[in-house]
Amino acid sequence: MNFENILVDEHNGLGTITINRPKKLNALNKATIQELHEAFKKLDTNHTIKVILITGSGEKAFVAGADISEFAHFSVEEGGKLAAKGQELLFDFVENLSTPVIALINGFALGGGLELAMACHFRIASENAKMGLPETSLGVIPGYGGTQRLPQLIGKGKAMELIMTAGMISAEEAKNLGLVNHVVPQEELLSLAQKIAGKIMNNSSVAISKAIKAVNDSTKNINGFETEIKQFGACFGTEDFKEGTNAFLEKRKADFPGK
Repeated sequence: MNFENILVDEHNGLGTITINRPKKLNALNKATIQELHEAFKKLDTNHTIKVILITGSGEKAFVAGADISEFAHFSVEEGGKLAAKGQELLFDFVENLSTPVIALINGFALGGGLELAMACHFRIASENAKMGLPETSLGVIPGYGGTQRLPQLIGKGKAMELIMTAGMISAEEAKNLGLVNHVVPQEELLSLAQKIAGKIMNNSSVAISKAIKAVNDSTKNINGFETEIKQFGACFGTEDFKEGTNAFLEKRKADFPGK
């Protein structure tokens, strides 16, 4: 896959996407959002890829926001379409991927950058990371899911404060709030992600995809318990279930076919 704004690597079941606009602090523009959509879609349909990592190039930023110059003069209608299209192409798309996606926040994750990280299935951060939703300081609100996902992750009160003040929090505070799972020195970020990804790869990719759907439904206007029951039952018809249970009974390590 050849792109102008991102780099994609596939190795040993791991897909790594790097947003590569260092001069713009990896800011998201329309072209980058489209490329990310295409990269995620291709990796998700590649059954040899079991986990996807996403990070930013350089040591300063994961994604330092959206490219404001693209929409500074938009009309009301154009603004609404921008948010709807972005959510469809990238943010909702990533959240609902069947392949686990881990965000490696290696610096600033602001505005659309934090929204992208929150759309991933979970997040780890380097010690220098700073996170926030500064949109109200520009006279607008988060439009790529930030007003929905941030309260789900850290609670309504703290989310309201961060959105209203347009403030930033440190990686350690983000960890304490449950926004990120781990904080490590920047030079250890990738190795930690690969270690976690390795543990995920040991398990059934089919079961993991069904777990993602069940957990996601718990945060929507859907009965997550019903989804869990349905997805639990569906597991019994998979080859992964047969292999996993047989391996357990035979006291050996499972070799999941991913079917």
